Amino acid sequence: MVTGSEGGWGPALPVHGSVVSTTARVGNPRRVVLGYALRVGVSSALVVDAVVHFRDAHLYDANKGSLLSQGALFRIQAVVALGLVLLVWVWASRTTWVAALLLTGSAVAAVVLYRYVDVGPLAGLPNMYEPSWGPPGKLLSAFAEGTGALLALGGLAWTLRAAEPRPSA
Repeated sequence: MVTGSEGGWGPALPVHGSVVSTTARVGNPRRVVLGYALRVGVSSALVVDAVVHFRDAHLYDANKGSLLSQGALFRIQAVVALGLVLLVWVWASRTTWVAALLLTGSAVAAVVLYRYVDVGPLAGLPNMYEPSWGPPGKLLSAFAEGTGALLALGGLAWTLRAAEPRPSA
């Protein structure tokens, strides 16, 4: 047991960033395991997304808009995904889960939209219509993004549930 703020033996104080603080906040070791499982799942999905986008970016460099090329968008997506991997592990807060949900959700929405609808150029971005699942990594990336979005939503729910006040016994 950790000493209280007065120096006497009192309730354990959470140590920020440790399993002790996570257990103290959520009150159940199974919830801690769930939290780490969500982190592993979301970060794995983000890594797959980043690898596919980095690997395939050069294939889309010729598709230019007035602002960016599709290849540049792919590289930006990959860098942001890798940054979110670090955030998910270092600071798994509501903000981090929302960011992961927005990135993965918008990415899967975009790949599905541009697979089936010819939106055309939009706000300086190129026309990214590609009516096929055939390009290398496209289906894998879409699956990872969709899975990541669902897991990030779960992470957000887990964080919100952990923040709820517990009734005193």
